[in-house]
Amino acid sequence: MEPPEMINAGELVLKRWEPAWAPELLVAIKESLPELRQFLPWATEAYNLDDGVDYITRSREGWADGEQFNYAIFTSVGELVGSIGLMTRMGPGVLEIGYWMRSPYAGRGYMTAAVNALTRVALTLPGITRVAIQHDEANKPSAAVAIKAGFAEVRRAPREVEAPGESGTTIVRERQH
Repeated sequence: MEPPEMINAGELVLKRWEPAWAPELLVAIKESLPELRQFLPWATEAYNLDDGVDYITRSREGWADGEQFNYAIFTSVGELVGSIGLMTRMGPGVLEIGYWMRSPYAGRGYMTAAVNALTRVALTLPGITRVAIQHDEANKPSAAVAIKAGFAEVRRAPREVEAPGESGTTIVRERQH
């Protein structure tokens, strides 16, 4: 199973992460910390260029291992607006989508477009029958994207709170063939 390294999503393009983009990744994360830190434990003031390089390196290794397929999201004019990926951690037949948006670009429909494009690709991959999104109950922006992209809630589960904005309840939403 290997998705394409580049996916067109209307006015956006999803591209497999490249090491050269680490400095812009750092700028995007630093610029978005107030929002990201609420739900992403890794998003802290301490996040630095080495962390960005490490993320991209791990992303590329995960791709090679067939375990995760992470993309940078760019506008048609080359602005880095976020990150999205497919992960195999939920088991056979399902791919999980994870994402975050650069704060100045939130609310424009970009992430919904990226989720729809990546879901469409994921459901064409061999053996994949459904795509899932997991988010904390308190993460209203992630919930809105999942709902707008046609993901239906299938279950809720308690979990350890890891970031300051989390409620401790995970909502799992899915889309199927």
